[in-house]
Amino acid sequence: MRIALNARILQAPRTGIGHYVAELVGALAREPDVELSLFHGWGWSSALPKAAMPGYSRLTPLLRQIPGAYQARRWLEQKRFDKGHTQPIDLYHEPSLWPLSFDGPTVITLHDLTHLHYPETQPAARLREIERRLADGVQRAKLILVDSQFIADEAQLHFGLPAERFVVAPLGVASRFHPRAPESIDTVLKAHGVDAGEYFLCVGTLEPRKNLTLALRAHARLPHAIRQRYPLLIVGMAGWQREQFSEELHQALASGHVCLLGYLPDEHVAQLLAGARALIFPSLYEGFGLPVLEAMACGTPVVLARRSAMPEVAGAAGNYIEPDDPDGLRDAMRRLIDDQAHWQACSDAGLQQARMFSWERCAQVTARAYRQAMGG
Repeated sequence: MRIALNARILQAPRTGIGHYVAELVGALAREPDVELSLFHGWGWSSALPKAAMPGYSRLTPLLRQIPGAYQARRWLEQKRFDKGHTQPIDLYHEPSLWPLSFDGPTVITLHDLTHLHYPETQPAARLREIERRLADGVQRAKLILVDSQFIADEAQLHFGLPAERFVVAPLGVASRFHPRAPESIDTVLKAHGVDAGEYFLCVGTLEPRKNLTLALRAHARLPHAIRQRYPLLIVGMAGWQREQFSEELHQALASGHVCLLGYLPDEHVAQLLAGARALIFPSLYEGFGLPVLEAMACGTPVVLARRSAMPEVAGAAGNYIEPDDPDGLRDAMRRLIDDQAHWQACSDAGLQQARMFSWERCAQVTARAYRQAMGG
């Protein structure tokens, strides 16, 4: 099968969907009947880009201010998509929101419906494009891949489509996420002023949907001595409308017990996850929640809200809290400090839960969806 896969998102610094594309492409390469051609927005390649496009983070905010920029870029991409590939394509896979036009069978991946629940997390121009194109793309797709059963159920209801149009392909965990001895991660941890097992970690784009204010409030309610010994580190890029909670964040940063690390290399994130006392993930809405799986694969306990798809990922290994209860989160954090037996049980349960997920399995389900969409 000759598959065209839109990999344009890899021009940007990699967050959830970017990691999905990169890992899926690598795993699909081991499927014997799958031959991938990757479209990068301006051309075609058989290889993944090694890094984000230079200047991407500075270019994107400028595009938001130019009227019609999204439509113009879309028009150019469609032209290059139509003319750039050198061999016939059997199927087109769009892994991120709305697909380009294609005469043959199309498969799309619908990761979530964030734009419906939290439209404020999208720039206005981009939100209009999503609303204009996504419904049409979903209707045109032969099959719709989703990361979780939660999203399958939600999308069936919203778009009015039968269950057989959806294929649940749970995400996997990259090999860099595994338990590590403290001495093997000491250099990275020391660069951020922490020791193994003596900090809490949040991973995610800084935007209101991630509910990071709950983590800030809960951490601030710990005794001063504990906050000093167990700081809260936040890893992630600034998101759309970060200013909605910037005052509280600035106050937390000024305390000296919260550190905003920004966007870090993948290997550094993996090492920080492996060394954390726990991952704090109070997000209000996720189509999957990849950092939860990655933390568990490192043997790191996870504290998370029992919302959306996250219970499918964490299962019985999760320490669940209410997303509006800072005292409950504080108590969960305190127990993971004080009760070593509980910490160890959570670590062991997370490792066992993480073994249920792999990119190989995700690729196998995806390849079967390709065959089904092509009538096989």
